[in-house]
Amino acid sequence: MRITLTRARLDDAIAAGAIDAAGAQSLWQFLSADPANHEPARFKMAHLLYYFGGLVAIGAVSIFITVAWDAFGAWPLLVLGVAVAMLAYALTRRFIEVHRQPIAAGTMAALLIAAVPMVVFAAQHVAGAWEGDLNYRDYHYWIDWRWLMMEFATLAAGAVVLWRFRLPFAMLPIAVTLWYLSMDFAAFLAQDTQGWFSDSGWRLRATISMVFGLGMIGLALWIELRQYASAASRGDRRDFAFWLYLVGVLTFWGGLSSQNSGSEFGKLIYCGINIGLILVGTMIGRRVFVVFGAFGVIGYLGYLSYSVFADSLLFTVALGGLGIAIVYAGLWWSRREAALHERLSRLLPAALRRAVEAREG
Repeated sequence: MRITLTRARLDDAIAAGAIDAAGAQSLWQFLSADPANHEPARFKMAHLLYYFGGLVAIGAVSIFITVAWDAFGAWPLLVLGVAVAMLAYALTRRFIEVHRQPIAAGTMAALLIAAVPMVVFAAQHVAGAWEGDLNYRDYHYWIDWRWLMMEFATLAAGAVVLWRFRLPFAMLPIAVTLWYLSMDFAAFLAQDTQGWFSDSGWRLRATISMVFGLGMIGLALWIELRQYASAASRGDRRDFAFWLYLVGVLTFWGGLSSQNSGSEFGKLIYCGINIGLILVGTMIGRRVFVVFGAFGVIGYLGYLSYSVFADSLLFTVALGGLGIAIVYAGLWWSRREAALHERLSRLLPAALRRAVEAREG
């Protein structure tokens, strides 16, 4: 059972004689010194506003950059990008050191990292190292191996920001950049910037997406093991692995689902892998695995229903039955999730099991 310690609870303890005033003050100052302990772990409306505001700021900068590029060119864009990065850095420090709000600071740290590809893109044009008619908006839409320099710089900046501030939300732009990197790296290997929809290009990108997704999942596991195995991190509720898990599973599952298997056995293997995702997610207490695994299993069951009962009145019966079965599966899962997690987690290596138990507190 986790107990939330507040100043009011300390005052009650002083009044009851459980602790003296000097000891209570020292304890409160110690707990307040770490921004990670300043906010309760539970989600609050303010947290939603922090995340929403940060994402709106990142989106606004991206839109403004697109307009500014057409209107002003490379030099003003470079100056603007540096200014945005400096402002985001200053706000990150202020939210941590003055307001002691690590979630709000994390959104500004993410904005700082998101400004890096804009700065690198403008610097490349100023230096004459970029040819062609692509502009900055295409970074988020088109796959091109020439974006690699921007992505490597973003990852390097993200590593520095994490080292300086240790804010979990900063992992989001890093994870998304890794996803972009996987696609652009595939284009580099194929020496192909336009053949996304060709059969060979599609298969290559799907395969590399799976490999990079597994790599991100492995990195998230390593981070979780390192964090919770360290005595210095015990009691630290910050989840640095969450965003890597989310983007890693999305990337792996997207690549897996994009594989074009013409055989029934291949589709059965696809279903088996998705069941494996559900089991892994249950073992380590990460619902993102369970959600995407469930999507894959449902998709396979829908395929079977359509194949077996196509052009038949029984198709509607089978589809309706599938919907009801899914609802009951959700009911069954909600009642047994905790017990399943406890049983399956016993199959994990001891170090990983201890890390999962420490995270769940």
